[in-house]
Amino acid sequence: MSAYRLIMDITEKVYATIKRYSMLSGGETVIAGLSGGPDSVCLLHVLSRLRGDLNIRLLAVYVNHNLRPEEVPQEIEFCRGLCGVLNIGFSVKSVDVTSFARERGLNKQEAARELRYAVFHEAAREGGADRIALGHNADDQVETFVMRLLRGAGPKGLSGIPARRGKIIRPLIETERSEIEGFLSGENLSFVIDSSNLKADYRRNRIRQTLIPLMRGLNPNFTETLIRSMAILQEEERYFDVIVTKTLMKLISRKTEERIELFLVPLESLDVVVLRRVIRRAIDETRGLKGVSFSHIEDIIRLIRNGRSGDRLNLPGSVRVIRQYSILLMTSEPPLRIDSYFLDPPGDLVVGSTGVVISASFEENMNDAGDGKSSVLLDAGKMSFPLTIRARKKGDYFRPLGFGRRKKLQDFFVDEKVPRDERDSVPVVLSGENIVWIAGYRADERFRVTEETERFLRLIIRKGKN
Repeated sequence: MSAYRLIMDITEKVYATIKRYSMLSGGETVIAGLSGGPDSVCLLHVLSRLRGDLNIRLLAVYVNHNLRPEEVPQEIEFCRGLCGVLNIGFSVKSVDVTSFARERGLNKQEAARELRYAVFHEAAREGGADRIALGHNADDQVETFVMRLLRGAGPKGLSGIPARRGKIIRPLIETERSEIEGFLSGENLSFVIDSSNLKADYRRNRIRQTLIPLMRGLNPNFTETLIRSMAILQEEERYFDVIVTKTLMKLISRKTEERIELFLVPLESLDVVVLRRVIRRAIDETRGLKGVSFSHIEDIIRLIRNGRSGDRLNLPGSVRVIRQYSILLMTSEPPLRIDSYFLDPPGDLVVGSTGVVISASFEENMNDAGDGKSSVLLDAGKMSFPLTIRARKKGDYFRPLGFGRRKKLQDFFVDEKVPRDERDSVPVVLSGENIVWIAGYRADERFRVTEETERFLRLIIRKGKN
């Protein structure tokens, strides 16, 4: 095949991919990620040749990860020169991958990817760009499939890298690496090689250099076959996405950016295939799925089907799943900690954003001792006013009514099975420095009513009106 034919073939193939996935409609500004490697160089050349037909404006961005200081300056100069020849605007963005990886607990590859995508979107905002074109190709799809298969991914993960998602487009996603190399060779186009792509200590590189050649030995059309299978999975995932969206709309009781409540009754009866997807989508609606594995999803399913009201799970990313009487709560909201307040009886106090109300009133006799939890009757003569209401503090202790001896508040919460993320929202009522009442749980023995009591104090905790 002539070099001219090869050039025409790859250009036509990329143009067809762009149209098939509605990546561009004309008139857009497109930022191309440019590393200087063969994929990004091929992408930039092809888009440059198609910009008249597509009616697009091209810009290019190089992301310096600050990981290869000995190679980066030459790469930047190469990319700058290439953009000069093609008359394409060029900029360099720098990120600190090492620090970001340390802060977020990520490996350097994960950190570099997160930062790179953030930079591209920032550059798109700065340049008024409508699309961000990246150089992922068909071989990248295959490598991603194998990596995720080895990791135990489900159908969504195995459906591969999307051709288009939001502003991101991947015009080379149906083009094989051999075609890219043939195009560059036929046009005598130079490029640079990232030395990290040659290291065998990266899993993707080992898959690329060892496993995939073995698979091609068993099936020469391995890439084409796998791409076809992934396309089928993508179509099925799009179908399931519609079902999950409709199902979730019927299940949601309340929702914020960090909190979602689902009705339990229909949730319990869902087929497990749909239920898994609904759960993943619901978690994604709170903060994201990073760190949430298949085993976590299965734990949530067991909580839905076999759990009791009050049972909970703690997931990565500070996501908490709590089964309540009629709903399943998923939240990444930070645990609530109440402030300090003063209450001078008689009167009511709304305890901050908890919405609960504590009422204090004097009574003349002991007609009703209360239930000892939400309502207590105590000896007002043993107290000083105003009362202080605050969250727990390290070292707090009291003498639980009926217990007979001193007990650390921390141990009391453990024994009462008060969830850890709720302990800072439990109002602790004090007279001076002494705990009078753990609101909603237990009063202190030192303030109990006796035959000598002359003045009674009623304390009640209740939910406020919404």
